[in-house]
Amino acid sequence: MSDVPPRVSIRTYLEMRDPDALRPAPSPSPDAVVSRLPFCPPSFWRYLYTEVGRAYLWRDRLPWTDSDITAYLTEPGTELWLLTVAAAPAGYFELRVHEDGAIEIAYFGLLPEFVGRGLGKYLLTVAIRRAWAAGAARVWLHTDTLDHPSALPNYVARGLVPFRTEEVVRTAI
Repeated sequence: MSDVPPRVSIRTYLEMRDPDALRPAPSPSPDAVVSRLPFCPPSFWRYLYTEVGRAYLWRDRLPWTDSDITAYLTEPGTELWLLTVAAAPAGYFELRVHEDGAIEIAYFGLLPEFVGRGLGKYLLTVAIRRAWAAGAARVWLHTDTLDHPSALPNYVARGLVPFRTEEVVRTAI
């Protein structure tokens, strides 16, 4: 058992119900490219998840096996998108279609070396546009007070609106 006390955070759920609500951010770099990864090796997905989420205590998927990752990424309605800057991986997002037609931006973030360059604003713009282009009835995501301090302000600045909050208790693994 760990001697580390649990951490309490506030999770905020946000949504966009109309594509015209998007307040886009331009690309901050001509070298920034966002591409869909129709196939992603589990090792690369694990790298993205681990390195993007390390500082924010993303742990729920750490125990996943290669088979778990492959099954997840090949589920209908799941898309993985990669941001590169000068061909180097810089961040990613995952889209998940839900039964009600909503599309969730399930995971979203930047590798630490790319934080603070305006890339998160641009990547979120691309994620929201892609969700609407895929036929979303609404676009939604959630963030947490343990995430980067710019996450929630970025989501609101792009036009997402909070619709629910909840307290989350995280224990150390």
